[in-house]
Amino acid sequence: MTSPESHGPVSIGIDVGGTKVLGVALAAEGRVVSEHRVPTPAGAQELINSIIDVVGVLDSMTGLTDLPVGVGAPGMVTRSGDVLFAPNLAGAHQLALSHLLADRLSGQRRLVVDNDATCAGWGEAVHGAAQGRGDAVVVTLGTGIGGGIITGGRLLRGANGFAGEIGHMVVDPSGPICPCGRAGCWERYASGSGLGRLARDAAHAGRSARLVELAGGDPESVRGEHVTQAAGEGDPGALEVMDRFSWWLASGLANLANAFDPAVMVIGGGLVEAGEILMGPTRRDFLALVEAGSTRPGIEILPAALGERAGAIGAAALAR
Repeated sequence: MTSPESHGPVSIGIDVGGTKVLGVALAAEGRVVSEHRVPTPAGAQELINSIIDVVGVLDSMTGLTDLPVGVGAPGMVTRSGDVLFAPNLAGAHQLALSHLLADRLSGQRRLVVDNDATCAGWGEAVHGAAQGRGDAVVVTLGTGIGGGIITGGRLLRGANGFAGEIGHMVVDPSGPICPCGRAGCWERYASGSGLGRLARDAAHAGRSARLVELAGGDPESVRGEHVTQAAGEGDPGALEVMDRFSWWLASGLANLANAFDPAVMVIGGGLVEAGEILMGPTRRDFLALVEAGSTRPGIEILPAALGERAGAIGAAALAR
């Protein structure tokens, strides 16, 4: 390990996900100095313990103390750092996360708690694909959909801190029930879990024997990763599913572009590993769906640059 002085100002960022708590120590220029992760535990107190443990490990790895800490958490996070509602993270409802962490963190640390996708958006804005763009929308495709909105070079947070909950735009009132309790949210169609649902519909309808084969013979076991694999192999049924999925993704992006007029839209999450199988149809459909698509100034649609670290890097940058 290099000496602490060689890193310049360093901050810690923690990204709380459905399966892992990922922490990074970030140098001022955006370089990840150290990284540590643990599985996401069940229960609020266990989650607090895991975050504190990750911070402690990063302190030890850097040899530094009292580093600023940023934490990105899923769901509706208030300006004071409380998790009001988190449909995709069990045990995090009505959780005074900032207060509970501040009570446990040693020293005189700066602490910032924000929404995980907001953090990812800021990470891509300052160190990733949207760097140098003052107006951007960052969309994270995971189990659900999160968003970070940058306008005039600043994060848009809203009156209560809830801006960016774009996955819960209702796009089909008669659609499937969302974990938030409503029907037809955008994330039911254009998230990783949405891709899996579209694929299972195709498998049950007999439109892709390859998807069923990859799922071990059970149509109900088909998941999004089976779609990307089969589509990469050129399977017509999987490509049809991906094409439908891309339309739903482009439809939501068009609505966001109409509302915020960004220069760039950045797509993050594991699904971007599908490359042009996803991005090509999405760009095509977006141009057809956005207002004045053929005559308005172009809006770039780019894959995220920071990968799974985006939320942690953004949280560290916010803390800094």
